[in-house]
Amino acid sequence: MKRIVIFASGSGSNAENLIKYFKTKTNASVTLVLTNNPQAKVLDRCKKLEVSALSFNKVAFTKTDNVLNLLKSAKPDLIILAGFLWKFPEQILNTYPNMVINVHPALLPKFGGKGMYGMHVHEAVVANKESETGITIHYVNENYDEGAIIFQATCPVLSTDTADDIAAKIHELEMEHFPVIVDKVLNQKEA
Repeated sequence: MKRIVIFASGSGSNAENLIKYFKTKTNASVTLVLTNNPQAKVLDRCKKLEVSALSFNKVAFTKTDNVLNLLKSAKPDLIILAGFLWKFPEQILNTYPNMVINVHPALLPKFGGKGMYGMHVHEAVVANKESETGITIHYVNENYDEGAIIFQATCPVLSTDTADDIAAKIHELEMEHFPVIVDKVLNQKEA
């Protein structure tokens, strides 16, 4: 059984979707959720879904090996960033090369980089009068949103769309594709 660890910073809808998806699978399960926000709603979702969840602070993540040691004890086959807002430390990326995956709410390389997350991305898409947007699932490297792309899905942007409209479309794409792509990546790792 493959082990998935999820990092999340907010409400946790993507984390919940992944947890529920893998509860129906025999090849993998979400064994731990970690958050940098002790008030994150993802903690409540994990409690209801009976998945271990812990919060940590910036010191534990970037200045010590505390989070790295937590990961080592969890023995993940894949680490998923589902709305996690902090840059991932090189020490973790070096320990888990090509094992950290993120979902970004735009078609990278457009609208990526520091500060480009959530509504900031959707507002930039509207301001730039894009005709389409989408999601990018990619490996995480030492730079924001620059890791190798695994998968992209698109949706149209109408001239009347607001940032909230785009957010709803992106959420649908994430719910539909993220667990399936994570599953495919895990299966490729078995091959």
